[in-house]
Amino acid sequence: MSTPTPRDLFARFQHNALAGAAGLDEEMLAENVVVEQPFAPAGHRRIEGRDKVMAMTRAGREALPLVFEEFRDVVIHETTDPEVIIAEYQMVATTPGGGTRAQAAFLVVLQARDGRIVRWREYQDRTAIAEALA
Repeated sequence: MSTPTPRDLFARFQHNALAGAAGLDEEMLAENVVVEQPFAPAGHRRIEGRDKVMAMTRAGREALPLVFEEFRDVVIHETTDPEVIIAEYQMVATTPGGGTRAQAAFLVVLQARDGRIVRWREYQDRTAIAEALA
């Protein structure tokens, strides 16, 4: 079995999110993974370590009342570093019950080493997300 590439890990993230699970799972994360969300509320901008990241992603998924339906306009940029890709995409989701459909833009800088994510830096259209949840 070959070692997952950054593209493989991003595809797994997409699969997990569309299956209703947390996008990041324990097997795809390095023990010392760092997740950064520069525009998140204070206290959530940098999470270090697989256990803390998994706790954050599980809690976030449970608290987010959305059903992710598709990824649109996915563009993956290769970089000069084979460990790093940049993924741009739109996530489309609906709210349960009301059925309101919305989308938000994301950009992720993903760094993987030895088949596991060591850094995930995510930029989100937080305004679109807030409007979808309103």
